[in-house]
Amino acid sequence: MAQSVMSAEIIEFVKKTLAEDIGRGDLYAQVLPSTDQSGFIIAKSDGVLAGVPYIQALATIDPFEIMWLKEDGESFVKGDKIATFHGTSHTLLRIERTMLNILHHASGIAALTRKYVELIADYDVLLLDTRKTRPQLRIFEKYATKVGGGTNHRMGLDDALMLKDTHLKTITDLAAYVKEARKKIPFTTTIEIEAETMEIARYAMESGADIVMCDNMSCDDMMAVVALRNTAHPKVRLEASGNVSLETIVEIAKTGVDAISTGSTIHQSTWPDLSMKIN
Repeated sequence: MAQSVMSAEIIEFVKKTLAEDIGRGDLYAQVLPSTDQSGFIIAKSDGVLAGVPYIQALATIDPFEIMWLKEDGESFVKGDKIATFHGTSHTLLRIERTMLNILHHASGIAALTRKYVELIADYDVLLLDTRKTRPQLRIFEKYATKVGGGTNHRMGLDDALMLKDTHLKTITDLAAYVKEARKKIPFTTTIEIEAETMEIARYAMESGADIVMCDNMSCDDMMAVVALRNTAHPKVRLEASGNVSLETIVEIAKTGVDAISTGSTIHQSTWPDLSMKIN
């Protein structure tokens, strides 16, 4: 995605997030006049920072000054100051929850992703995210995955042609379908086919798949698929998916697949404890 488009997405996302919190107006601002204030964000637990470009956008939408003491992707520990800021009291108190929610959510995903990535650092394999994202938060959550060191899988149905088990139920001749798809989808688009067994994996490779997803296979079965790929279809890339956890990912990496995808980096992440303080 082009940076200009991403920036527009970030701005629109932050506007909607802030509007959700403000509603018809901050009642606090109706009572006291605004004054100049400064403060800081402090970590009350360990984590990995993510969300900086979103807070930068927030600082232009409801203007205040912020200076980052940590960068996107940088680890922090309990007691670290993340950033300092300056602005009017009305603005700072209005944006507090929006700012912290964004940092909490993104940093939680980045931290769990980092744990997975570090576990497989010694293997030539990528950690991928999935489309198991919260509605309307896909770009945001996949951004946080990248900050944590993961690699994005497709953003949506228009990114790549993936044929899952449900799709395969509707296709009678897979090779013919792939051949027809090559004529109709963009030339640069990849075709990925999900396989739950060695037989389906072989069928997918012979039918012209660019990528074969080994879904919920045992490590022994995945090793057999890798061996078949290496000898008969060396250009095919292999992705492992299903039953991926912090406890299983190293054994999966050892099979020789090219990538491991999991939605758990997003839907099983937990928020760090960050707090905003006024001086």
